[in-house]
Amino acid sequence: MKTAIVTDSTAYIPKDIRERLNIHMVPLNVIIGKEAYREEVDITADEFYEEVKKVEKLPTTSQPSTGQFIERFEELKQDYDAIISIHLSSGISGTYQGAITAGELVDGIDVYAYDSELSCRVQGFYVLEAAQMALDGKEPEVIIERMNEIKKSLNAFFMADDLSHLQRGGRLSAAAALIGSVLQIKPLLHFKDKVIVPFEKIRTRKKAMKRIADLLGEAIKEDNGDYKAVIIHAKRETEAIEWKAELQVQYPEVEFDISYFGPVIGTHLGEGSMGMGWYKVS
Repeated sequence: MKTAIVTDSTAYIPKDIRERLNIHMVPLNVIIGKEAYREEVDITADEFYEEVKKVEKLPTTSQPSTGQFIERFEELKQDYDAIISIHLSSGISGTYQGAITAGELVDGIDVYAYDSELSCRVQGFYVLEAAQMALDGKEPEVIIERMNEIKKSLNAFFMADDLSHLQRGGRLSAAAALIGSVLQIKPLLHFKDKVIVPFEKIRTRKKAMKRIADLLGEAIKEDNGDYKAVIIHAKRETEAIEWKAELQVQYPEVEFDISYFGPVIGTHLGEGSMGMGWYKVS
C-alpha cells in the first residue's frame, strides 16, 4: 500500500527534508497588518520577526480552509492508496478538525487524521517517522500504532520571553501573564490535555533553560534508552547552537537537532522564546 504523509506548516520541517521524504505540507496563515502570508511559503521565520517590529498591532493567524485540504487530498488520491494527515494540537487550532472534515468529503481514498496534541518540530517527530515508514511500505495502521507509541514518551517544554503575546492571542490566561510580567518570572509552559498551560515558575531565563535540560535528564533516568531531542528558538539561533553544544556534552546518548518557532507559533510566543522537546526512539 502506498501511503501519503501530510502535515501542516507548524511542524517546521525544512523543504529539502519534506521533498526527500515525500512529506506534503498544508500551510497555516499569518496576517500582518492587511497582508496575509502562508507560512513556510510566502514568508520565512526571519522575515516574520523583522516584519513584526514594523507594526503596532500583534499579527493574527488562521488555519487552512477545508477547501485547501480537499484540494490536496484530491491530488494525492491520484497516486496514493491512503493519507495520514498529522497536525498541531486540536486544543489550540481547528486545523486537525479541518483535515477530518476534508477526509470525509473526499471519496476514493482513506484519510487518517492524527492529532499531535502539541506543535512545532516536536509534532515533526511524528511526521518524520511516519514518512520514513510510508517510504518503507508500511500499512497506515502500523504507522499510526508507531505514532501512538511515540506519544507515550514525547514531551516538550518552552519558555516565552514575553507572555503578553500568549495572553493577547488567547493561548494563556490573563492572570498567568500578569504573574510573569509583575514578578519578571519566566514560567515554563507545556501542553496538557492539548492546551498550553504553565508547568513551573522560574525566576530567570538561564534557570528556565537549565530546568528544561534537567527535565530531559529525568526522563532519560526514568526510562533509559535512545532519545531524540530538538531545541526550538524564536530568532535566537546563536543561543540555540550554544545550548546544543552544552547539552551534547551533558547527554551524549541523545541525538539533538535545532528548529525554530515559525510565524504562526511565533505570533503567540514572541521573539526570544526557547524550548525543547524529546522522545524515546527505542
